[in-house]
Amino acid sequence: MPTVLNAAGAKTVELHTHCTTGLGTLCCLEAIKAGMTHINTAIPPLADGSSNPSLFNVAMNARSLGFKIMINEKPLRAVADHFTACAKRDNLPIGKPPEYDYAQYVHQIPGGMISNLRHQLRLVGMENKLDQTLEEAAQVRAEFGYPIMVTPLSQFVGSQAAINVIIGERYKQVTDQTIEYAMGIWGKEGAEFMDRNVKEKILNRPRAKEIAARPHPTDSLEDLRRKYGGTGVSDEDVLLRFFSSKEDVERMRAAGPARAYTSLRNPILNLVETLSKKSDRHRVFIQSRNFSLRMERRREV
Repeated sequence: MPTVLNAAGAKTVELHTHCTTGLGTLCCLEAIKAGMTHINTAIPPLADGSSNPSLFNVAMNARSLGFKIMINEKPLRAVADHFTACAKRDNLPIGKPPEYDYAQYVHQIPGGMISNLRHQLRLVGMENKLDQTLEEAAQVRAEFGYPIMVTPLSQFVGSQAAINVIIGERYKQVTDQTIEYAMGIWGKEGAEFMDRNVKEKILNRPRAKEIAARPHPTDSLEDLRRKYGGTGVSDEDVLLRFFSSKEDVERMRAAGPARAYTSLRNPILNLVETLSKKSDRHRVFIQSRNFSLRMERRREV
């Protein structure tokens, strides 16, 4: 995430933007000119497309506008080169801004979720129905009362749209979250603004009666702190204990920091470095069609 500072020293804020229609960089630049100083970007080849705009492109254009970029791009270019090579080697897609698509502003499915929908459809052999699923998402969103398309509501809309397309009949099967949404558990849109016919179809099923009969959480953060935290426990730990368990959180903390993995950019150098740190005697022989390597470490006398 590059930090962009203007001469006026505007208040630090954070902007989330997607590049799904090729307008991500332009939106970032307009935000910078308006006083934004923190911009969310991504590093190629994981930038653009349904991701955030490229860090390098935003930085280049911000400099052209006269802004100072408070980030060192040199090591990040090495990261971009590494993952671009991985993408080409494994025949993975490389992000690029697609053509302008007004449908993005109709269904408003977040970029990351579009990737997930594509993966889910691929698992059932229906990847070719992504466009149909996005069209269905626009209709589902309208029937849901136009909820704001952020987590978790965007997942509710997108998942239900995918189910409708995969099953081939609208709302024949629905998720528990869709039922809870229709009950108003996830906000007033489901309770007040949802299409009446769709809402009745969702709630008129045995599963809806089961969900309605069970107690639903109404705890405030203060209530959760009393149950799972106590004094000296951060809000993050309280929420982690609520969604998992106190024991799981303690095991996670006891495991220590995340492991440090060496780069795959040059596996031979990584191997040599690893073996050089071992004190015992060992021999390594690697051979392929056009390459062979023999290494031996002898115990020092």
